[in-house]
Amino acid sequence: MNDAPDQMEARMRFIYTLRSRGVTDARILTAMEKIDRSAFLTGLFRERAYEDTPLPIACGQTISQPSVVALMTEALDLGPRDKVLEVGTGSGYQAAILSQLARRVYTVERHRALARQAQGVFDALGLVNITCIVGDGSHGLPDQAPFDRIIVTAAAEDPPGPLLAQLKIGGIMVVPVGQSDTVQNLIRVHRQDTGFEYEELRAVRFVPLVEGLG
Repeated sequence: MNDAPDQMEARMRFIYTLRSRGVTDARILTAMEKIDRSAFLTGLFRERAYEDTPLPIACGQTISQPSVVALMTEALDLGPRDKVLEVGTGSGYQAAILSQLARRVYTVERHRALARQAQGVFDALGLVNITCIVGDGSHGLPDQAPFDRIIVTAAAEDPPGPLLAQLKIGGIMVVPVGQSDTVQNLIRVHRQDTGFEYEELRAVRFVPLVEGLG
C-alpha cells in the first residue's frame, strides 16, 4: 500500500499529465485534484487510479480515461448555476467531477448495481448535489428538463433526439458519436434559437449507448 508521500507524488504527476494532454481550465484541474479517482475503483485497479487510462468496472463497463473526462468537462463550459444531465453514470467519477462545477447533477444509469455503487461513493464523499437514477438514459429525464448542459458517456449513432429536446436554448451537449467502437468522434452541440450547431472535437472510444435497463 502506498504511503502518503508516494500517493501525493502520484496525484501531482496525475495533474501534470492532465495539463500535458491539453487540460488548461484551472477549475477542472482543481476538481480532479480534489476528487480521488481511486474511490471509484475496486481491487487491484485502485492502484492504477492515477494512470491516464480507462479501467474496467462492474457490468462490463469502464471508468473513462481521466484526460477524456477532463476534456469532455471542459467542452461543457460549465457555470456554477448550471443544471446538468449525465447519461451513463458508470463508476460515478464523471458525475463527481461535474458536481464540483455545477449547481445540480442528474445522472442516469441503466445498470442498477452500478448506480447503487456510485451512490455509495457519492454519499461517502458528501456529494449532496448529485441525484443518481436507475433508468434508460437515452430518453433523458423529461420531468427535470430542460437542462443547461447534457453529457453522454456512451457512444450513439447520432445525438439522441430526446436529449436534444431536453437541452435549453443556449445549452450545450457533449456526446460521442459513431457507428462502431473503433470510429467515434466527440461532438459538441450548441442549441440556438434557430436550431442546433454541431462541432467535432476529437476522436474517442466509448462503450455503446444501449436502450433499456441492464
